[in-house]
Amino acid sequence: MKYLTALAAIVAREALRFVHQRERFLAALVRPLVWLLVFAAGFRAALGLSITPPYQTYITYETYIVPGLCGMILLFNGMQSSLSLVYDREMGSMRLLLTAPLPRWWLLLCKLIGATAISILQVYAFLFIAWLFDITLPGWGYVTVLPALILAGLMLGALGLALSSFVKQLENFAGVMNFVIFPMFFLSSALYPLWKMAESSPLLRDICLANPFTHAVELIRFALYVELNPWALLWTLLATLAFGLLAIWGYDPARGLVRRKG
Repeated sequence: MKYLTALAAIVAREALRFVHQRERFLAALVRPLVWLLVFAAGFRAALGLSITPPYQTYITYETYIVPGLCGMILLFNGMQSSLSLVYDREMGSMRLLLTAPLPRWWLLLCKLIGATAISILQVYAFLFIAWLFDITLPGWGYVTVLPALILAGLMLGALGLALSSFVKQLENFAGVMNFVIFPMFFLSSALYPLWKMAESSPLLRDICLANPFTHAVELIRFALYVELNPWALLWTLLATLAFGLLAIWGYDPARGLVRRKG
């Protein structure tokens, strides 16, 4: 029961913080909507995208980039949630949380679950607004994409947790966020397919393939069309595990004690 109590308390705290930060919700929606409604036409014309395998089910470029913009929401929200951890650490509330009589990994997992739940709500709000603009996807895709969103949200949230464990000042973390977010987003298949990148530079395509955000986006993309991408699922799971272990190691009190003595 104490594990469930901790989970409910941390998730409720994340929800309350989100409710009191309406600007965060608006920013999470405006950012992808700008890409979807303003820049989509320009990208489509510049890239000359056509309906070719394996994207023959995508009717327009707008429907192609919707999964990438869902990933953008998860990425930005995962980083912003970790930014609040840095703030909590400076205020002292993070220390109080981590001294609870529960395993460190469970407390961090509760934080991840809360942040991921908020991210998924924002994604569905974005998909609803996209539907209002007649950017429609298969009906069952809105259901089958949920597990992909959960896994991708956990992966990106774990990455943010790992980064927050190494950045000690709030001002520095904002710079680290930009340094991580924009390369991960642009060096992925969020805005344009990998085969199009290969036409320009095979090396660029290989870099995109090494980007875990690419596999998270592809997992979401296939799930929205009621399909499973086993390769993307495998790499997203491995990245989630790696980032999660790194976050647990980063918040290990013994490691922090050794560093302070040094």
